[in-house]
Amino acid sequence: MIETKEAEFINIDERFDDAVREAKKLYLEGKVFVYPTDTIYGFGANPFNEDAVKRIDEIKRREAGKMYILLVNSIETLLKYIEIKSEKHLDFFISIWPNPVSIVLTLNSKTSDILGVHTAAFRIPNHRFCLKLISELQMPLISTSVNRSNRQPMTEASIIMDEFSSEVDAIFYTGKKSFYQASTLIDLSDGEPVLLREGKIKFEDVTEKFNKC
Repeated sequence: MIETKEAEFINIDERFDDAVREAKKLYLEGKVFVYPTDTIYGFGANPFNEDAVKRIDEIKRREAGKMYILLVNSIETLLKYIEIKSEKHLDFFISIWPNPVSIVLTLNSKTSDILGVHTAAFRIPNHRFCLKLISELQMPLISTSVNRSNRQPMTEASIIMDEFSSEVDAIFYTGKKSFYQASTLIDLSDGEPVLLREGKIKFEDVTEKFNKC
């Protein structure tokens, strides 16, 4: 069952350090929270905590077993979880991140066994709060749009609070303008970039960077 305790609201502009500390604590405790990213607001949690992942599935009313985008703080952290197929891919990551581009990659055997999937999408976000939090964690952080399944993502903090305050443990918000657009999502697991979803950054710009590497 989804918990009904009222969420804590934390303004990251006014309480940045407190917000990072609290988000880290919630992550390590297996809790679920909402936070702003370099794209849109996201549900956050530890992807290696089955209860936390299940809870996000329930909140979103989404079919279980689908993988969420994972935020990491650096390529060094990313390499702990994936298989690299060529040096070209490494050069591409360096050229494209941090940016709102999420890339589906092949997981290494250890991570695949833990998560029960062979691939996952990763991103290094261009966002101060996100980068600070995942740098503190040194682990991947779930990032999935704040909405019910098959509905439009919510981009206003006040609307998110009204809808989800009884279903998450905290809502971290900002008074700054959001981008209101999801990340561009590409699949690189077979070696060449394949567009799955175009967001703020055009696919042709992504492929141009890839071809230059």
